[in-house]
Amino acid sequence: MGSITKEEFITMFKKRLNQKYAMDISDACNSELYGTLCSLVKSSYSAIWRQTWKDFVKEHDKQSYYFSIEYLPGKLLKSNLLNMGWYDLVKTAFQEMGLDLNEIAAVEPDMALGNGGLGRLASDFMDSLASEGYPVNGNGIRYHYGLFKQKFVNGYQVELPDEWLNTDGGNAWEIRRASKSVLVRIGGHVHLVQEKGYLKPVYEAATLIQAVPYDVGMVGYHNNHVNTLRLWSAEIPESEESKYPTIEDRRQVEDITAVLYPDDSNESGRLLRLKQEYFFVSAGIQSIIRHYKKYGSPIDQISQEVAIHINDTHPAMCVAEFMRILLDEEHLSWSTAWTQTVKVMSYTNHTIMSEALETWAVPMLNEIQPRILQIIAEIDHRFVTSLAGKVDGGLIERTRIISGGKVHMAHLAIIGSHSTNGVAKLHTDLLKSDVLHDFYTLYPDRFNNKTNGIAVRRWLQIANPRLAKVIDQTIGNDWRQDASQLLKLTDHTTDNSLLDQLSEAKLANKRDLAQFIKQKTGIIVSPNAIFDVQIKRLHAYKRQLLNLLRIIKLYLDLKQNPDLEIIPRVFIFGAKAAPSYHYAKSIIKCINETANLINHDSTIQAKIKVIFLENYGVSLAEKIIPAADVSEQISTASKEASGTSNMKLMLNGALTVATLDGANVEIKQYVGDDNIFIFGLNKQEVYQYYHDHNYHSLDYYQNNPIIHRVVDALVDGTIPNVSAEGHEIYDSLTYLNDEFFVLRDLEDYLRIQDKVDETYRDQRKWNKMSLINIANASYFSADETVKRYAEDIWHVKQLSEKGDMNVKYPL
Repeated sequence: MGSITKEEFITMFKKRLNQKYAMDISDACNSELYGTLCSLVKSSYSAIWRQTWKDFVKEHDKQSYYFSIEYLPGKLLKSNLLNMGWYDLVKTAFQEMGLDLNEIAAVEPDMALGNGGLGRLASDFMDSLASEGYPVNGNGIRYHYGLFKQKFVNGYQVELPDEWLNTDGGNAWEIRRASKSVLVRIGGHVHLVQEKGYLKPVYEAATLIQAVPYDVGMVGYHNNHVNTLRLWSAEIPESEESKYPTIEDRRQVEDITAVLYPDDSNESGRLLRLKQEYFFVSAGIQSIIRHYKKYGSPIDQISQEVAIHINDTHPAMCVAEFMRILLDEEHLSWSTAWTQTVKVMSYTNHTIMSEALETWAVPMLNEIQPRILQIIAEIDHRFVTSLAGKVDGGLIERTRIISGGKVHMAHLAIIGSHSTNGVAKLHTDLLKSDVLHDFYTLYPDRFNNKTNGIAVRRWLQIANPRLAKVIDQTIGNDWRQDASQLLKLTDHTTDNSLLDQLSEAKLANKRDLAQFIKQKTGIIVSPNAIFDVQIKRLHAYKRQLLNLLRIIKLYLDLKQNPDLEIIPRVFIFGAKAAPSYHYAKSIIKCINETANLINHDSTIQAKIKVIFLENYGVSLAEKIIPAADVSEQISTASKEASGTSNMKLMLNGALTVATLDGANVEIKQYVGDDNIFIFGLNKQEVYQYYHDHNYHSLDYYQNNPIIHRVVDALVDGTIPNVSAEGHEIYDSLTYLNDEFFVLRDLEDYLRIQDKVDETYRDQRKWNKMSLINIANASYFSADETVKRYAEDIWHVKQLSEKGDMNVKYPL
């Protein structure tokens, strides 16, 4: 903010409040104060936003566009204040005015445009790309409702609409740009006619959708650089209004951008999901090419100035839509168009789970976008022809895009791009050796690894100011713009005063969370207990169930011996299950009923408590993560692509209990064997079971009395009100052979948790391990991850210098 003083800011704030709402501070409510502050923030960065855009086009600098169906930015006010260099000044100025910045910031709704790690990663990348000064903009969907608002009713997950836009002032950060709208064609029929040497598509009975962009500024950290997150909203074109006489008719269009991930358990839900994917892909590609034609070089050289990134398979139609425009509208030859497309496109694979590699039935894609299906079919035909006689026919069949009546979107993304990356070393190795091995055989040079990263600014500076202050006092504040400086903390592992300060900061954070838990649930938990945290999407492979079985075992031990000496633990869960994922919702019910049983049983002397906090999202994570002692990263080895909660928790000093899965492998590499708690099957052992078909979960159930007793608790009435759900889980673990090796790993999980208890008793040792984890979390800074994307894949250069602590956005 340059040399502006606190008093000058107060004067400006009061003036803006009067201009915007015609009132004084004494009369304003928090939402009006929030709106005023947002107005000042936006007016400050708007000129820089405009200048950043001008700088992009000035020298024909190459730009990259990040396509993701999810973004999970959470709240932006504090992040923007921090990145602009305003945070401390505004907080102090508000205190002088008798205002609480935290209370005012709480008014802001989470931008709930994502489900979990995928959307949060995309948002962390947007923050880092702006902060590193790269010309990279986001492209997504402006969902009117978020994923869903989770409520627990009688222990069951109930999904309510997340009306995040229906708040006072809506989304304070977005700018509607109607002049940048494009038309997207959905459905109908298409045939090709010869015209002037090229095939011209003729569309019949297609529906035209107006895609209206809403732009959100992505503010860089202390570097006067603002990128754009462009979110598309579906509207009825003015020329088509007469075709939609009823509300129900209008909803057919508006529903395209109503809800993130519509229920895909039925035909109509799948059709809507496919419409969403094509809608935002087409709108984004059209916008990019229009911009390029206005400011760029000839269209047959577009790859020199444009890169497009496909984040997971949802935007895979980018390949075909880009080809459609180059062929049908720009009249390039197939060869030239394909060469440019492959050079422009790159793809990140985010999963090893086969069910998450999207496929679409051919008739369904033909119903939504027949021309895109024609182009995909031609890409597939040419791919097959190019390999015929050169490689094994079986390999061709396994890798072709259209097979078995389905379009394989991951295959389209790989064949149509020049780069395919995994998101952790283990994940990428598995893609090469197993999941995508055939493609690795064909295109070994296209495969690379980019381990995920997190926004250290949000997850430490904003979420955990107490810890940030301790770090400042120890190594200075250079780490705030260069996370690698955190490694200097490893020089202080014998500093007992520092270790005590770490412990005090953690205890204060735990007190805050305990107060929040009491406020939200009525349950009293002790900050002196171990806060044991598992926060992530609820999925069977992530094994919240393994955690639950251990909790049941502890409870049974305490019922048998209430005087059993254990370190008290508070087990904290945060997770949403997909609305149609019945098994995951049954696990939620069982966790909640177990919690209800334990939390109200006075005979166990409050030695364990179980807290499942509703509606897990970014803002809730910011409360939980700074207070965590233990980070549960216990997925079945080979199933988690990377994980990012593991990185956020270690950054905040939690110690990780982990299988050798995803990025846990790299965490172990950096912190060392003595500073992480590893258990369970590894990747090789899991794959050996798959190969030999010799895993029999019933053997563990029948031959291990501890496992037998714990599993029986699900069905023998020990846990009330879970008759149906308990039997469903019981059957999955026994007669249905325990797909994710829960019983196989349970005994070792119990062993490692005993080691956690033993280590926690030595607080000096624990705090030293915590410090080592904080220091080595620097390796997982998203700033470093996006550099590798920018340099290795997109080939874009920095247009702004990395943030300087003395650079502040002007008011």
